Amino acid sequence: MLELLTALTTGIHFLALLYIGLGGFLAWYWPRSIFVHVFFALWGVAVNVLPLSCPLTELEDRLRELRGLGPLPGGFNEYYIYGTLFPRELLPVVGIGALALVVFSYVGAYVRWHVRQREPRASEATAE
Repeated sequence: MLELLTALTTGIHFLALLYIGLGGFLAWYWPRSIFVHVFFALWGVAVNVLPLSCPLTELEDRLRELRGLGPLPGGFNEYYIYGTLFPRELLPVVGIGALALVVFSYVGAYVRWHVRQREPRASEATAE
């Protein structure tokens, strides 16, 4: 059971990272989701810049401890991503790319919201 919980926590952690990078694009279709994404994006930046620990990493480490394993060496990103999904030397490039992706998603969300605000509503169009 602990192995399953550990695997689920790891899967949720990957989904959270994907949401941090790509979740801003959801606001193109669901504008109010931007508020949730801003929280996640700020949290993602804070955990990587400030001496804060990620609650998902803490949970994974606790589950690993209960299984008799040690904590993830270097943390989640160090263990699963750096050197596996991309070379460690590319970390600055990937970080800038991820930030650019988030900014692009926010600009796109704003543009789409602005265009929607200018479009006549169906009720207004039929009233004329």
